Amino acid sequence: MSLNIKINIANRTYPMTINRDAEENIRKSVKKIEERLKFYEKNYAIKDRQDLLAMCLIEIATKFESVSNSTSKDNKDVQLKLDSIESALSKII
Repeated sequence: MSLNIKINIANRTYPMTINRDAEENIRKSVKKIEERLKFYEKNYAIKDRQDLLAMCLIEIATKFESVSNSTSKDNKDVQLKLDSIESALSKII
């Protein structure tokens, strides 16, 4: 079921149409983005909200890549173990 919401990031409002079950995750994500914006604003001499958003985006994208790479490696390790088990079972049968 669709839900129309408005989120506020960097003092701008964005209307979104989302699945109702995604609302909690979206609102948590917005809260984290706002927290990181405040962090960068406090710790760096940058006042342009667009620049702060870009810094947040770089941080989030970097974390995403790290998780994706880790997941990919884990999947390869699992596949190797499954192949080994399959090979061992084939020899037994």
